[in-house]
Amino acid sequence: MIQALMLSFQSLSDRRVAAVLVKIIFLTIVSIVILGIGLWFALQRVFGWLNVNDDGFWSGLLSGAMIILFSILLFRVVAVAMTWVFADDIIDAVEDRHYPRQAALGKRPSLGAGLQMAVRSIVRVLGYNLLALPLYLLLLFTGVGTAIAFLLINALLLGRDLEDMLIARHGAKGAMNKLPRLMLGLIGTVGMLVPLVNFLVPILATATAVHLVHSGNSKL
Repeated sequence: MIQALMLSFQSLSDRRVAAVLVKIIFLTIVSIVILGIGLWFALQRVFGWLNVNDDGFWSGLLSGAMIILFSILLFRVVAVAMTWVFADDIIDAVEDRHYPRQAALGKRPSLGAGLQMAVRSIVRVLGYNLLALPLYLLLLFTGVGTAIAFLLINALLLGRDLEDMLIARHGAKGAMNKLPRLMLGLIGTVGMLVPLVNFLVPILATATAVHLVHSGNSKL
């Protein structure tokens, strides 16, 4: 696992991977800006409906607070979407550099197949977290229970997403054993909670999954 993580950082020096990183950062910032503008207009409408005299300050303040909250809670979903959009470019770059034989044997999934898997992944993330919401609320009194449950559930989901990307390309040979998959999902989920680092996580997690599968460490 450690070796795979270290190798994944080398991927950041690849021009193709660097281009993907720029796209992810740009699209994420654009998404946040659009979300902020939409929230501001929505709150303006709400204040108007409630006959509250708002000069834009409170709607702007609330929009900013909601964006921060959504960024924390929904970044996982956005990151998954971004990863599915650019995953094949990342996998191509890593396999061409480190595993040319596996690259030649693998079959890149079609755009339609990738979009279907992306939708299933996003629905899975939202669905499982909504189902777990009562558990999150129940564990609030423990202080750390909610955070632990959130990390474990999303670690399982992220690990499965990363595995699915490789299975789609390499069939059963792209599968990982449960423990390495969970560990990678946990590292990725924690990383997505760290500002700025979370932009790198989709790339690093995908590259690490490639190294785990092709190096044989995923079977430990």
